[in-house]
Formats: sequence, structure tokens, C-alpha cells
Amino acid sequence: MEHIEFKDLPDILRAGDLLVFNDTKVFPARLIGRKADTSSQVEVLLLRSLIPNLWRAMVRPGRRIRVGTKLLFGDGELVGDVVERYEDGTRLIDFKYKGDFQAVLNKLGEIPLPPYIKSPLEDEDRYQTIYATHRGSAAAPTAGLHFTEELLTKIEEKGIDRAFLTLHVGMGTFRPVRTEDITEHRISAEYYEVGNEVAFKVNSTRSRGGRVIAVGTTTTRVLENLADEKGYIVPESGMTDLFIRPGYRFEVIDVLITNFHLPKSTLFILVCAFAGYDLARIAYEEAIKRRYRFYSFGDAMIIL
Repeated sequence: MEHIEFKDLPDILRAGDLLVFNDTKVFPARLIGRKADTSSQVEVLLLRSLIPNLWRAMVRPGRRIRVGTKLLFGDGELVGDVVERYEDGTRLIDFKYKGDFQAVLNKLGEIPLPPYIKSPLEDEDRYQTIYATHRGSAAAPTAGLHFTEELLTKIEEKGIDRAFLTLHVGMGTFRPVRTEDITEHRISAEYYEVGNEVAFKVNSTRSRGGRVIAVGTTTTRVLENLADEKGYIVPESGMTDLFIRPGYRFEVIDVLITNFHLPKSTLFILVCAFAGYDLARIAYEEAIKRRYRFYSFGDAMIIL
């Protein structure tokens, strides 16, 4: 176990390695509005668009937002009708508005920061990776927040390649595991896209014996979701609800870069599956002892 600064990452990587990033971009998915009948405040977190105007969303307070409820946002520029309730408590909302939906969201929505971040950010781009490209995520893939343009340049100069896939992070990823048996926990499906270039680079790296390094747990889940028994992947888009837990056999990734995660989270369980429970526990104890910062804007670890 070693303690280094993130800027020293190129020193522990090797020429021929491949870094794989999640280039999703967080959008203003948090809406604060009111119920049309009582004017009581409601909060809606948009998770995924099923068809135009129809969104799956988390709502608060959940018990008061029943099917048939009409929700108003702003001065009525955006109206939502709750048309279905799913088993996991999320709702299907049919939105009505004038003009472009993204423009309406930009005006009325907020970037959905994690609940442990109490103050609004002066610069909302602080919660975006520098390579964020494809808009559609309700949360940032936070392992990527450590990378700067300067660091990426140093990595490239050392002969380390990089590739980008997309997974739009939903809040289901961060829901705590409440079941006594973790095999009974379910992750809400999230949309991913893997293009020809990243598939080619991953497969080429594996063929020549290089290491595939996943930047974050979201990247890990996409790559492992697509893996065949030899660890090769194909370009594809779709939905994944892969829950990686101890006992899982990793087929694609060789190295994981990740932040320190909340207890009882599927993210921490994935780390335990990759590092082994005993090593993960020791690493977390060491991080606490040395007063490392946890969660979205916290420190990171690399598991080799």
C-alpha cells in the first residue's frame, strides 16, 4: 500500500496501458415545483427519457405524489402529469411545455448535487469531468473529476492510451443496499453506449497483454456487462443493471481507479469484489486514519 498524489498517476502506469473513461455529462435534472391542487412543494429528479416528453423520475415527498397528480414548475412553463408508479418508487411523468425541452430545463432545472454537498457550487462545471460530452446523467462519474488537461497530456506522452464510453448515471446506483442478503438488491437499469473505437482499443489492449484501467465504477460496470469469456467486448448501446458483488469474476478490467464510497452502497460492494473484502477494509481504515476525504469531491485510490 502506497500513498501518492493524483498528479503522480503517470508514474505508476505503463506504456501500453489503456485508460477507459465515462464521458457522460450531468444535466439540470433536479426540478423544484408544486402540486397543482395544494401548491405544496415537490422535488423531481429526472432519471431517463423513455420517449419524448415521458420521463422516469424520483419524486419527493413520494407518498403524496400519486398517479394522476399534476405538477407545476416555474410559472407554469412546465407541467407534469404523473401517469405511472413503479415498484421501486420512481414515477413516470408526462411533461407538457412550449418550445425546446432542454431550454426549459436549463431555465428551471438544477444540477442535482449529492445530499452531503450542502452549499451550491459557484461554478457548476466543478461537478463535471473535463471530458464530459454526452448529456444525460443525474450524477457525475466522480473518479474522473481528478483529471486535468495537464495530467491527460502527461499520460499520453508516456504512451498510455485512452478511450471513452458513456453511461448515464441514475440515482439508483447510489441507493443504499437495505436487504439483509445483498443478492436480493436490484440496481435500476442505466443507459450506456460503447462505440467502435473504445471496443477496438479495449480488445487490442487485451490482445497484446496491456492493462485495461477503468476510471470509476460506472466504466467498470459497462465494460464487464459487455464482456465475453475471453474479456473482449463489442460496440453496443442498451441498458444495464449489472450489480457486481464479491464472487464476481472480472473479465475485462485489470486496474480500477475509484473514489471512496458511502457504506452500504453498491459502489463499495463493487470495490470489495475487485480488491477483496479484507484489502478494501484495510484501505478504508487507512484512509480514515490519514483523514482522506470521501465521496464526490474526495480523494481516490487505484487498485492494481
